[in-house]
Amino acid sequence: MKLHTGSLYWETTFERKGFKTREKKSLYDVAIIGGGMSGALCSYVLSQQEYSIVLLEQQEVGAGSTSANTGLLQFSNDIMLHELMEQIGEEKAVEFYRTCKEALQQLQEVATHAPFDVQFHRRDSLYFASTENDVTRLRKEYEALKKHGFPVEFWEREDIEAHFSFSQPAAIITNGDAEVNPLRLCMGAIQYAYEKGMDIFEHTEVLEIKDTKENAVVKTTNGDFMARQVVVTTGYAPTPELTVPQKDLKVTYAIATQPIEDLSFWYERMMIWETKRPYLYMRLTDDQRIVAGGLDQDAEQLPKSKQANREKFAELKVELKKLFPDQDIQFEYEWVALFGESTDELPVVGRHPEEPNVYYLIGLGGNGTVYSMLGARMICDLMSRKENFNQSILKVQR
Repeated sequence: MKLHTGSLYWETTFERKGFKTREKKSLYDVAIIGGGMSGALCSYVLSQQEYSIVLLEQQEVGAGSTSANTGLLQFSNDIMLHELMEQIGEEKAVEFYRTCKEALQQLQEVATHAPFDVQFHRRDSLYFASTENDVTRLRKEYEALKKHGFPVEFWEREDIEAHFSFSQPAAIITNGDAEVNPLRLCMGAIQYAYEKGMDIFEHTEVLEIKDTKENAVVKTTNGDFMARQVVVTTGYAPTPELTVPQKDLKVTYAIATQPIEDLSFWYERMMIWETKRPYLYMRLTDDQRIVAGGLDQDAEQLPKSKQANREKFAELKVELKKLFPDQDIQFEYEWVALFGESTDELPVVGRHPEEPNVYYLIGLGGNGTVYSMLGARMICDLMSRKENFNQSILKVQR
């Protein structure tokens, strides 16, 4: 299943060298299916537990939706905290948000342990009200975050105008978010686990998973792999053995500018997003580019019309220039990608309801990297028979 098309900026920032194929073991502690962000972070966490691990990837690791990720890492989610409290209850919602915040610190640890720079930087986020009608909702979110101890500020219109060249009705500033080069983070986590002994088999398609009482057999185009436990991390691609609860797939559009010499107009290199849906979001890169995305729409597959794509890219560029009308912004990269959302806008993490040796880590939604990090920790807890507060919230069948 093709997950993206176009010119991908992140692919220009990393040179793939491949992994030496080691001799297949007769039995692994864990087989991880999928070499994207979820599989990478899961391999990182589990390799610290001294498990023997094999990673199976249908194509090349990091070549799926990870390459099209825009790399914004935030503890706030597409579903606001006060809305999630109404959906699952205050205690569960707050704890989930706290886990997302903890995941940011854990991602920083991954960046520290990676064998090369993954361009991880702590940033604040500006979340602005797209219209006057959104201000009440945004203030309610601010009050919910503040009440439960999250680092947040509320900006009025004059505060935004004092720091940026654009004007919006209001905004909340969340402190302690982060940005990253998603491809380098994914490859860095996998390289870390590989150097600790994880085997990697690329170009290996999983055909079937057969769970027995003691072990599981993963049948692939490269033969059978035996493992005590299996973690499926196939992201937005079809998942073997189980249909996870997700909405129809969506398509999103992203662009990257040419390097901009003077970025003094961009206050403290904040990440920026907005309240309307679908929303516009943007950030800066280490080499002084703007990466922006949005205009999401329902789609079962990537758009086939090049003209329709050009129109969407043009719309995205217009929206960006509306915010920074005085800047001479030139564009260099543009791409289209598929992603999925669960019906409750939360990730899917947990054990298969009928096959106790099979686990799922599917980081659905716009906050997938953070979800993958907290999900990897949760999978580790489940394998160790430890209780995890989010287990009932994120379980596979809910």
